[in-house]
Amino acid sequence: MSVEKQFSVFLVNKPGILAQVCTALADRKINIRALTLVDSQEHGVLRLVVEDGKKTADVLRAINIPVDETEVLCVEMPNQPGAMADICTRLGTKHININYAYCTTGTRGGRTLGVFKVADIEKARKVLAQHKPASNAKKQTVRRSASR
Repeated sequence: MSVEKQFSVFLVNKPGILAQVCTALADRKINIRALTLVDSQEHGVLRLVVEDGKKTADVLRAINIPVDETEVLCVEMPNQPGAMADICTRLGTKHININYAYCTTGTRGGRTLGVFKVADIEKARKVLAQHKPASNAKKQTVRRSASR
């Protein structure tokens, strides 16, 4: 788990603009760890977590695209059903609001990266550092009928 810089890049809704940003990052060998893109009629908002924040800020300034930076909580979690629910439940039971979240898909059975914009990042870190699954996550028991 780590606190990372997230870039919110405001893109005009025109063909090739996303490619321009991704190409500029690729040309500087900047790896994108997670991203999401949300659109409206006027523009799209590309949210990125990258491996090199300083180089990314330089690249985005150089191509003259509006950008905001904010801190987000990045949580490595198993790529399995219930992993996101567990983290959201743990934060919710401690009254930590999640403004938005997104995650990578990872490989099946592997790990994924969840990105959380939360109201209180330090409190969220403490809650998630306890490594306890959510208390209301119930295990299901399977009954087998005896075959005769």
